[in-house]
Amino acid sequence: MAYAYLSTRLVTPEGERDGALLVEDGRIVDVCGRSEIPADATVRDFGSAVILPGLVDTHVHINEPGRTEWEGFATGTRAAAAGGYTTLVDMPLNCLPETTTVAALEIKRAAAAGQCRVDWAAWGGAVADNQQHLEPLAAAGVPGYKCFLIYPGCEGFTMIHLEELERALPHIARTGLPLLVHAELAGPIDAAAETLHGADWRRYATYLASRPDAAELEAIALMIRLCREYKFHLHIVHLATAQALEMLRAAKAEGLPLTVESCPHYLHFAAEKIPDGATQFKCAPPIRSAANCDGLWEGLRTGVIDMVVTDHSPCPPEMKKAETGRFDEAWGGIASLSVALPVMWTECVRRGFGLSELVRWMSAAPAKLAGLQERVGALRAGCDANFVVLDDAAKFVVKEDALHYRHKISPYMGEQLRGVVKATYLRGECVFADSKFEGAPRGEEYR
Repeated sequence: MAYAYLSTRLVTPEGERDGALLVEDGRIVDVCGRSEIPADATVRDFGSAVILPGLVDTHVHINEPGRTEWEGFATGTRAAAAGGYTTLVDMPLNCLPETTTVAALEIKRAAAAGQCRVDWAAWGGAVADNQQHLEPLAAAGVPGYKCFLIYPGCEGFTMIHLEELERALPHIARTGLPLLVHAELAGPIDAAAETLHGADWRRYATYLASRPDAAELEAIALMIRLCREYKFHLHIVHLATAQALEMLRAAKAEGLPLTVESCPHYLHFAAEKIPDGATQFKCAPPIRSAANCDGLWEGLRTGVIDMVVTDHSPCPPEMKKAETGRFDEAWGGIASLSVALPVMWTECVRRGFGLSELVRWMSAAPAKLAGLQERVGALRAGCDANFVVLDDAAKFVVKEDALHYRHKISPYMGEQLRGVVKATYLRGECVFADSKFEGAPRGEEYR
């Protein structure tokens, strides 16, 4: 049976247009004018609400198996559906076991079965001692790898030192898959710590000083050198410092296979406005100054930053240390799957960007990073019929009922944002509409 979803504003790779999205058997068969709709199609007209391709988030910590009390597939994918996301790629750490072997990947697949409201995939991990597992992970279906150049905050997923990384890179280069790098080095952070003895760790300024820009800059410079030498696809995750943009621009101009992401919290908040003791704002690297935020937006405008993903990283409430407000003791991570789209649209409207840019940053570019661009990331014939219906003019205030992930903690609480997700469709079937979840979980893994 054919279905036609109408809107005066379909956001396609060629721009916005009036027309219909034609869907059969879960795939888009055409984006056409209203006069071209088949006579036997079942029609749903969304009027002036915008139809966007389903969002793709390649930086999500689902934390299952092993730490389902932090999040889990059921709650994480529920939050994603409510936020307009139809594809998630799960990070290989914070779950138990960590996704550093094929055996661990299979355990994750078993844990996900029957729970997911959107589609998903899993990054593999590149750690100190798993070089022999990297190519088997690729053969088993991971779209790429994640590594840390600094202690990641949990014992089981080890940081990777330079000599270990150099043993891993030939394997990664042979697969052709991207290596996602948490680009901070310990040297500048350790040096900063020497100056902070006796500092007040309830002050956000103390935490900001403890993770200086230099930690990112030195790590990115190192990874660019290795990218040049080993010729692998380098992806810099959660870029927080605008000071790196010129270095990254030059590396791209050189033709290096390099992509860069940032996150909604770096593009919305500013250090100057974060209250002392407000540990819900803690993440690593830290949220920096308002001027730095403006610089990151310039990086998006010029294409140095390719995409915006959430780094959705929840934890149980007690780990945020709200009772003490100490940034040195609190878990670093911001959960935002349910509100990232309106956060970014609010900023786009304020800064003069349109829906086409939003779709490129939050759907098309992440889909390409994960190798899924033939399936997702665009309203285009042949793609899965994953799409979002957005009231782009509606405003709302963030309250707990808007946060569908497990623990209702958010630095966005109480903010007025623009853009309300009216419905989310996964392979042609509605999974979320009018603040309610539809049907049983039907998400699948992309391999």
